[in-house]
Amino acid sequence: MLASRLLPLLLLFTLTSVAQEGTTFPELSGETLEGEKVTLPGDTNDKLTIVGMAYSKKSEDVLKSWYTPMYDKFVLKRGMFDHMYDVHFMMIPMYTGAKKMAYDASLKKMRESNRKDLFPHLLFYKGSIDPYVDPLNLDDKTIPYLFIFDETGKIIYSTKGLYTENKMDEIEAVLDARL
Repeated sequence: MLASRLLPLLLLFTLTSVAQEGTTFPELSGETLEGEKVTLPGDTNDKLTIVGMAYSKKSEDVLKSWYTPMYDKFVLKRGMFDHMYDVHFMMIPMYTGAKKMAYDASLKKMRESNRKDLFPHLLFYKGSIDPYVDPLNLDDKTIPYLFIFDETGKIIYSTKGLYTENKMDEIEAVLDARL
């Protein structure tokens, strides 16, 4: 009897956690540290795109766990087979709500960084979080969200939270299946 009550809840949770896969990534415009204006998914419609998004200080700190492994895999391409991955890669700190006031200062501080290699891969967004919460299922502001979308903007994979090798393996499997 209890199992019959829990099964619908379990199914609902499972469906909710991946509800955004198969939907179109909502339009998001921002600025790279190079000062280039980029609109997703439109400006990346020539190949698959991987984006990581964070909309709080805590989630931005967790998103940083993805920077080096993603950069090494998809930009530097250090591994034997990494050259196969020709994708766009963007990390998006989102300045929403009261955090919008820190946007200009954060941009300036990051532009003074020695990590100029990251500049084209960091897209700063300032605006409302509302257009993204429901379509992308951004239900917890303390963790980052990662998405892969295709050339049409359709989301083909999503994950959230701290970087793990298992999650990277899943990302590679999705990309391998598309090559």
